[in-house]
Amino acid sequence: MRKAGPIAAAAALALVGAGAFTYAVAGDEGADVVPSARSADAGFARDMAVHHQQAVEMSYVVRDRTRDEEVRRLAYDIAQTQANQRGMMLGWLDLWELPKVSADPPMTWMGMGDRAADEDGALMPGMATRAEMERLGKLNGKQAEIFFLQLMTDHHKGGVHMAQGCVDKCEVGVEKRLARGMVEAQRSEIELMAGMLRERGAAPR
Repeated sequence: MRKAGPIAAAAALALVGAGAFTYAVAGDEGADVVPSARSADAGFARDMAVHHQQAVEMSYVVRDRTRDEEVRRLAYDIAQTQANQRGMMLGWLDLWELPKVSADPPMTWMGMGDRAADEDGALMPGMATRAEMERLGKLNGKQAEIFFLQLMTDHHKGGVHMAQGCVDKCEVGVEKRLARGMVEAQRSEIELMAGMLRERGAAPR
């Protein structure tokens, strides 16, 4: 890792001033270093930003396909939380002056770069395929609720796997803390969604 230079420091001040995210905190472990492009820190930020984007899309799709307030509230919470976290991760990549796209396959930072990506667009663990996203967009009511909860349960399980990888491998303290929070929050939501599925006479896939 290399020390953050004047450009990175200026970028940090600008981003914090704009309210995009808070990164450098006095005494924060790893706040004075910048990861390399092929580090776990950069890989996690890039891959999880993509993973989160699909969760946001799924959440907004189901909000238009059901009137159930419990599902709509969960979808809104997921969309807002993951959109915010995605912004933080992309902001860190800007701060570190690293590309948001890598030539390496997804999950390389976890030693899973040789994992064959699903041919229908599921790039990482838990991600829905293009066909599944299209199906979600055509369902309504209870059917849409059940399919969304099943898809999001799978999505969260994949997200937990990736976030735990960052907890184990990342070096920047603030990013490790974000990843640890993702693990805890998404495990809690997996339990919540299991109960919501039971209420609808269904179960995780």
